[in-house]
Amino acid sequence: MSKRKLSRQQRWRIEKIQAERARRAERRGDQDDEKLAAGEYGPEQQGRVTAHFGRTLEVAPDDDGEPVRCHLRANLEGLVTGDRVIWRAGQDGSGVVVARGARDSVLERPDARGQLKPVAANIDQILIVFAVEPEPHANLIDRYLVAAEATGIAPVLVLNKIDLLPAQGGPLRALLARYEALGYPVVTTTTARADGLDALHARLAGCTSVFVGQSGVGKSSLIDRLLPDEQLRIGALSEDSRKGRHTTTTARLYRMPSGGELIDSPGIREFGLTHLDEGQVAEGFIEFRDLLGHCRFRDCRHRQEPGCALIEAVDDGRIHADRFASYRRIVDSLDET
Repeated sequence: MSKRKLSRQQRWRIEKIQAERARRAERRGDQDDEKLAAGEYGPEQQGRVTAHFGRTLEVAPDDDGEPVRCHLRANLEGLVTGDRVIWRAGQDGSGVVVARGARDSVLERPDARGQLKPVAANIDQILIVFAVEPEPHANLIDRYLVAAEATGIAPVLVLNKIDLLPAQGGPLRALLARYEALGYPVVTTTTARADGLDALHARLAGCTSVFVGQSGVGKSSLIDRLLPDEQLRIGALSEDSRKGRHTTTTARLYRMPSGGELIDSPGIREFGLTHLDEGQVAEGFIEFRDLLGHCRFRDCRHRQEPGCALIEAVDDGRIHADRFASYRRIVDSLDET
């Protein structure tokens, strides 16, 4: 999709707004320098960003104190929920963030223009939540897995609402077994039973995790049960369409009583992959990796080329035909953008 061409007046207005923002940030930075020099801020301490509101952050001190609303120094940009920061407390109960710590990982997703935008940082695992209802589709799960593999953050599949699953399980049980055979951890959950979240609690302990998934799969409901003291809005599942409504608008980090942390990211119906090329998509299918580079032709696109290592692996059962078809659909969708 080509970018819309701006008129001269529109460019002038944008430049004017940006210049004014830069001037305000510079003035705020000068004020901060004066307050720091005057001793109006306390000593430096470490914290974690738990929410982000423009140039204002909510920071949780590492000593488990109450979160503090902080603003940013003028030279700091791009902080996201989960970032480790150095901050100083002010006399009025607010604070100022003066530095960002190194990131172990960062979760990014493309915006409407296809530009990658950070969503959260310092994550140990991505919990891909899907549910018995609305009915999960393997291709959507594969898209999430490809996106997760591209970040380098370990994915975990979470099947929610298993109380709605037929006794025999049917195709959905077979689908879970397929992912488990590939080495992906699979956790089943339900809020309908007292012990329905035991496996999830064990998986979250000691880790920083982020929930992603199609709307309506119950992410907020799970977090509400995991953190009963938090006030979260839960979207009702439409009885007619069996599709949920988005309820979360800002990525927020919650500290678990067990010591782990959860980041609830804005609900998304589909993880955009337009920033990936065909090679990166192929790498996102972990069973393909040992075969990539072994096709007869170096520029093989794994369609109908003779000597394609992936097609041969599908034919002899080393790659599941449904997974390969899912890969082809994802690649074809990239060609359509």
